[in-house]
Amino acid sequence: MQTYLRYAAGALGAVAILVLLLAPLASVLVDTWSLRDLESRSKLVYLSIKDQVTRHLASGNDSDVVSLFESLTADEKLLAVGYCDEAGQLLFATKLMPAKFACGSAPSGEGGTFSTIENEGSKILAASFPVAAPKGTGHLVVLHDLSFAERRAAKARLHWALAIAGAGLALVALAALSAFHLSRQWLGVIRQTIAEAAGAPAFIPNAPRAAPLLGSELRQLVRDLQRAPPLAEGIQVEWSPQTLRLLLGHELPNAEVLVVSNREPYIHNRTGDGIEMQIPASGLVAALEPVMRACGGTWVAHGSGSADRETVDAHDRIAVPPSAPAYTLRRVWLSEDQQAGYYYGFANEGLWPLCHISFVPPNFREADWRSYQEVNRLFAEAIAKEARSDDPIILVQDYHFAVLPRLLKERLPRATILTFWHIPWPNAETFSICPFKEEIIGGLLGSTILGFHTQFHCNNFLETVDRFIEARIDRERASVTFGGHETIVRPYPISIEWPPQALEKQASVDECRRSVRAELGIGEDVHIGVGVERFDYTKGVLNRIRAIDELLTRHPEWRGRFVFIQAAAPSRSKLDTYRHLQEEAKELAGAVNAKYGGAGPEPIHLLIRHHEPDEVFKLFRAADVCVVSSLHDGMNLVAKEFVAARDDERGVLVLSQFAGASRELAEALIVNPYDAHGLGEAIDEALNMPLNEQRERMRLMRAQVKERNVYRWAGQMLLDAARVRKRRRIVDLAEQRQLGG
Repeated sequence: MQTYLRYAAGALGAVAILVLLLAPLASVLVDTWSLRDLESRSKLVYLSIKDQVTRHLASGNDSDVVSLFESLTADEKLLAVGYCDEAGQLLFATKLMPAKFACGSAPSGEGGTFSTIENEGSKILAASFPVAAPKGTGHLVVLHDLSFAERRAAKARLHWALAIAGAGLALVALAALSAFHLSRQWLGVIRQTIAEAAGAPAFIPNAPRAAPLLGSELRQLVRDLQRAPPLAEGIQVEWSPQTLRLLLGHELPNAEVLVVSNREPYIHNRTGDGIEMQIPASGLVAALEPVMRACGGTWVAHGSGSADRETVDAHDRIAVPPSAPAYTLRRVWLSEDQQAGYYYGFANEGLWPLCHISFVPPNFREADWRSYQEVNRLFAEAIAKEARSDDPIILVQDYHFAVLPRLLKERLPRATILTFWHIPWPNAETFSICPFKEEIIGGLLGSTILGFHTQFHCNNFLETVDRFIEARIDRERASVTFGGHETIVRPYPISIEWPPQALEKQASVDECRRSVRAELGIGEDVHIGVGVERFDYTKGVLNRIRAIDELLTRHPEWRGRFVFIQAAAPSRSKLDTYRHLQEEAKELAGAVNAKYGGAGPEPIHLLIRHHEPDEVFKLFRAADVCVVSSLHDGMNLVAKEFVAARDDERGVLVLSQFAGASRELAEALIVNPYDAHGLGEAIDEALNMPLNEQRERMRLMRAQVKERNVYRWAGQMLLDAARVRKRRRIVDLAEQRQLGG
């Protein structure tokens, strides 16, 4: 009731303001109209008596002139009539002619003139018209009392204001009735939704649809709807495993979470000493593993280790992490032929170079495409078997599973499918190279939400959809509707856990430096640079070595005083491109070492083996400079790991402009990795950077990585998933109401 009273008061206030705003305009209009009316009356009087006045003046009948004038003043609107001769003398006048009136105050013109004069505090309209007379041209004077016009104007203004107010109130009443009707319907729908959320029946046929919400119910509704925004903002919330678990509990209660990726988070290999567990060098694993530890659920991945089959149960499952199990790893087995066609062939000789635009031509073979589809179907069947409900949340990871979302939608129509594409998405012209582009796009559009690292990649994807398939693109909502199903396309910049688990086991920065120097024989007075990559042509390892050659050539003072440690894990060694890259890197590093080694330390230490996270973080903490020179990268988590490792707020990050991380870590030295001279100069700038500047830059980057950590990345996607599921629930409720009559 109070709400409607406030609404009524506000509406009346609006009408009052409208009247006040329009009143001056109405007053001007009425006054002008009244004045024009009196002028017209004056002219009419003149025209009606002009000829008679002329005859009476010619015949010398003065009394007839006065009688004629007096007969006219019977009209109460007419105050007085008079005649002025050519000399300006008032010769004839009616009885009510003002005593102080002078002919000069009402000068005559050819067509008649009008003027306003004052008489004892009142205003008079004086009209003067020329009249021919025997002794020259005189003029007829017609006086109207303006007080009559003012009284009439006041009445007109009142009527005008009443008319405006009446029309305004009528419109307010109509709007109020419409708003009341719509609000009752809306509140009825909300009430049904809240009732269903509280466990009541979703549809009650006999309940009044437009029953008003009580104040307590409305307050509860507001609390329910406001529960998510503080978490979504990520400004006042410190994102952590606890925050993520809280989010799941509040927004997705009892939701089942499944993750699917090609790479598994834990690999078991047989060695001479027995079975050894290994954590792969993978940005995807580094990002997702802490999320799964926080959320629980099941991770479905390819079992690639030589001892993987020996460590799973009868259902191909194993609880991980081994030290404190938090989720289930479900391994899927692939044959050598399947792996050759799906992984090495289509995914890494086709899609990988296509999307990274690193000037290695993609290779698409029909047999590889068939194998790719076959493996995607195999994973779809495994996920469908693992799902314990008909509406799980499934996080599909990366370019290995482009057609999997569509396959999952067919098997689990109510599932919420979040697909994240970890590599760049090229422009439409580049993607047109792929002969299976329509199938890949259609497969990805089976997703509920499709995520990329940057808005630029989202734009490229929408452009590709627009060019190659028939679909409805809503650019305002950033969504695509294809085959009756809507896919939301969003940027979700991936990150790392904060604080990193590997950092907890680290010694102090000084101890890490001493350890690394002792292991590699590096003197105390030598500056250390570090790079950590898989051996992949997109990472710019060769460009980095050439830049160090440029540095030592142009700045000889660093010879013997700078060493670069390149930790590079072998990757995809079955592919010729990767083997040749590794061989070329060895040859190029050897040439630089031979050129500048001399009596001092070799400038490049190439460590070709897998490094555990603890080893990587030790290198980061020991380094003065970290170089990330990706030729094209979706994000590159190495850059963020280096920043996270430097709790001493020292060290400089040299970062490629073609890595997604450069959009977030603007305080790094941003470089073009194709410019060997420019990259070498950036390394020199990093080595010479004062400590206070290093601290300022590192402090800002650490704050960025801390706030936008991997839990926030996952939380944003899960919040969007929760909103989609809530909207779907409301649609389901509406359909139930329609079915119920």
